[in-house]
Amino acid sequence: MKSYSAATAQLRRRLGAKVVVTDEAALHEASFDSAKIPFRPAAVVRVRKAAEVGVALQLANRLRVPVTTRGRGTTLTGAATPVRGGWVLDLLALDNVKVDEEAGLAHVGAGARILAIQQAAEARGWFYPPDPSSKEHCTIGGNIACNAGGMHGGKYGVTRDFVVALQGFLPTGEWVEWGTATKKFSAGFNLRDLWIGSEGMLGVITGAVLKLIPRPPERWTLLTSFRDEAEALSAALALFRARVQPAICEFLDRGSVLCAERATGKEVFPGQSGRPVILLELAGSAAEVADQRESVLAWAQAHATAHRAAQSREEAEQLWAVRRKCSGAMFELGDAKLNEDIVVPMRNYVKFARFLARLKRDSGLHIPTFGHLADGNLHVNIMYHKAVPAECRAAEQAVQRLMETVVAMGGSISGEHGIGLAKSPFLRIQHSPAQVKAMQAIKHALDPRGILNPGKMFEVFEVWRHPRLEVKLPWDHK
Repeated sequence: MKSYSAATAQLRRRLGAKVVVTDEAALHEASFDSAKIPFRPAAVVRVRKAAEVGVALQLANRLRVPVTTRGRGTTLTGAATPVRGGWVLDLLALDNVKVDEEAGLAHVGAGARILAIQQAAEARGWFYPPDPSSKEHCTIGGNIACNAGGMHGGKYGVTRDFVVALQGFLPTGEWVEWGTATKKFSAGFNLRDLWIGSEGMLGVITGAVLKLIPRPPERWTLLTSFRDEAEALSAALALFRARVQPAICEFLDRGSVLCAERATGKEVFPGQSGRPVILLELAGSAAEVADQRESVLAWAQAHATAHRAAQSREEAEQLWAVRRKCSGAMFELGDAKLNEDIVVPMRNYVKFARFLARLKRDSGLHIPTFGHLADGNLHVNIMYHKAVPAECRAAEQAVQRLMETVVAMGGSISGEHGIGLAKSPFLRIQHSPAQVKAMQAIKHALDPRGILNPGKMFEVFEVWRHPRLEVKLPWDHK
């Protein structure tokens, strides 16, 4: 891998040694994200103001230095891994959050944490719905780059649905603004949406304007249990056919529930250990929630083997413990996980549950699954032991089969994690040669020298064959 030492020295002269850092601790921290696949950069550029991004990109483009943009590194696909070395742009200092109370807009820097944006909005009576599980740590820049979602996606939408405008820099270092701080904009090509979900390959986002909605004054939570996965998923479809639109509708299969029960030391429903559950939350006005609550309770009586409603927010938090505990607890089933955030059309929910049962049986692996039923985004966790070659091969075969089946059912290989390194082997299962060629043409048009986040998406990287770092991150396993 090239050292880029001369280019780095030039950049340090331009921006200063406090911005362009090369000490071993900084380089190690920037060498991997939550996928834990390390590639050492030549330098970390700790941006203090947006203009410094332009300076770095101008020089990188001229000298052909690879550049990878980074927030907190919570991405699960290796999208923030500097696989070609070069420079890592650290945008954490761009963390401003300002709420326009009249317009219901939030002006934010790329380094602003999602929780900070939500808290600033709620303090003024507004609500920012996208809520990835790492929201205490992850940044809006990364959320936009991967089009992150979360549990509220079914009712409110994902990050793309709340981005009004973007500011940032082209790979050449030229400043651009896609859209304005208005709720209507129809002037030219919509390059704003082209940047959303592009994983830092088409430009560097330094700021955004986000749409907010009025904060729902009322919330109500219900936990339900079912005999098996097929019954749970059929029941969810019955709920949606009744035109009930929960703010959150989370599904946990038997494997996920058992893991959570072992982690908490108590059964979700006494006497019904290891049964799949659906956790619902209604949100809206008091009248809206009261009206839908009656429909949901009638649905639970008709379909569930047991149900329990929260009588307070404190009790609701206790019900949510089963959802929060399940992912981390899965590591009792294996020391490695392929966490695949696939999307399945609702019409194929039951068919997909039957496929998963066959996949578990054929692979001999534990594959606990949970996810967001209101938008079809399920997290399929293929658990295996890294030191057991047969399990590694079985996991590799299982994820290939999973991706092929999901696409055959009319679904998606990713709902909110993106492609990065981890899903690059499957991009061509999802997209035809013509579609991939069109994406590559856009990449070349905006980044002809290929400096931004090279080695991702279009190049096949077999992530399970690469050695992983043994590190624990603050947001692991949520």
